[in-house]
Amino acid sequence: MMIKTKKNWELSENQVTDEWIYQQRRQLLKLGGSAVLASTLFSDWSWAKDFSFLKNEAFKSVPSGRSLTPEKLATGYNNFYEFSLDKDKVQKEVKSWKIKEPWTIEISGIKGKTKTFSVEDLIKLAGGQDERIYRFRCVEAWSMVVPWVGISLANLIKKLEPDAKAKFIKFQTFSDRKGTNMGDLPTYPWPYTEGLTMEEAMHPLTILATGMYGKELPKQNGAPIRLIVPWKYGFKSVKSINKISFVETQPTTLWQSLGPDEYGFYANVNPTVSHPRWGQDTERVLGETNYLIPKRIPTLMFNGYETEVASLYKGLDLKKNY
Repeated sequence: MMIKTKKNWELSENQVTDEWIYQQRRQLLKLGGSAVLASTLFSDWSWAKDFSFLKNEAFKSVPSGRSLTPEKLATGYNNFYEFSLDKDKVQKEVKSWKIKEPWTIEISGIKGKTKTFSVEDLIKLAGGQDERIYRFRCVEAWSMVVPWVGISLANLIKKLEPDAKAKFIKFQTFSDRKGTNMGDLPTYPWPYTEGLTMEEAMHPLTILATGMYGKELPKQNGAPIRLIVPWKYGFKSVKSINKISFVETQPTTLWQSLGPDEYGFYANVNPTVSHPRWGQDTERVLGETNYLIPKRIPTLMFNGYETEVASLYKGLDLKKNY
């Protein structure tokens, strides 16, 4: 008999909320208190007083065979370990966290210098923001379809003119143990760090999101600015970014540090490569299910964006480079 010892950073079974139970809870909320809950989901950031954006013609419709995930579900079921390991509790725990105003992003590796920008600065540099309806796939094998509002990372990079030697881009979140869950997870190498190759960062699909469902981002979804790379698992989409660095060597990410055998640098959605604890060939569709039989659909290679991004990995063994 083989007994597996759970690593100290792994989720316990009761922390991965069973979807049909979760859906019943949402139905109860509809019966009472939902208006009060909805009023706490969003806050007015100083930079977002004029939250204007355009529809992206290429991604203005819901992917074929899918439905748009209900807004309350997408803003109430969140992975954000800085606040809670329980997806169902994040929106409650973020309430006491005070977002620094103005929120600034330190960017290094641009012509050998480091500069600080506001979110509004980045939006202007990138030429404005637009709305794109993207599939969103989590490594725990659940998925959503969300209308994100954001800026093209490629457009921003072109304006920033990073150092020519830069081959990767590193993203880092805030590091604030006051009002967060970080102090209760001392083995986690805070702050949360992620990275992309420059080719991935320059791809037209990659955005820095500033909103969703036509509104500015709520705190539990990564306000005021987060990364969205729709062909990768959700843990790559680092939230509440406050540092960006253009670097020569591949950055070590938080999840690579914790579990290199489970979380690779590339993290491309790949139904042929299983996570040690979750199969990846199918996914649970949040918001499209009944209580007792969660709807599952086949997982698509690169989360359905294979035509657009497969060329980025030509010649790369995706089973070894997971």
